[in-house]
Amino acid sequence: MTSIPARIASATAACAVALAALTGCSALGSIFPAQAERDPETQEIAEAGQQDVYSVAVGDCFNDGSGSSEEVSDVPAVPCSEPHDNEIYYLFDLAGDEFPADAEQLADTGCYDQFATFVGLDYESSALDYFPILPTADTWSTGDREVICSVFDSVQTTGTLAGAAR
Repeated sequence: MTSIPARIASATAACAVALAALTGCSALGSIFPAQAERDPETQEIAEAGQQDVYSVAVGDCFNDGSGSSEEVSDVPAVPCSEPHDNEIYYLFDLAGDEFPADAEQLADTGCYDQFATFVGLDYESSALDYFPILPTADTWSTGDREVICSVFDSVQTTGTLAGAAR
């Protein structure tokens, strides 16, 4: 059984921790940004936040990150109804047990091949561009095979680029 002075000390410590947590929330928000939230019915991004690249979906919109790293673990997702830089239009897996030496080419080809299906116009005729996010040799060893194809315009877009035909 805990003595009364120990209980008071525990309660005081708990209050101090809670107060510190509350006053540090804004600082922690910049260190640990909020996770994006999906609409439970449509599964579209409903609230902006960080989205793990292993849980993105076709139709998700996101902004360019601020980091300069070539490795991407999450993206700043936003509802497509808000201005955004990119939209995911196709997901596919690279095949094989070994990390392919031509992974960049395979990813580029896969994204290129599906561009017209999403945009409604072939890549050469389009004002839009695309880029793939692909596994690295390190993530390959953990089972990552997915390529994420993203379409973008030279300026931020509001709404989807699906069927934009431009």
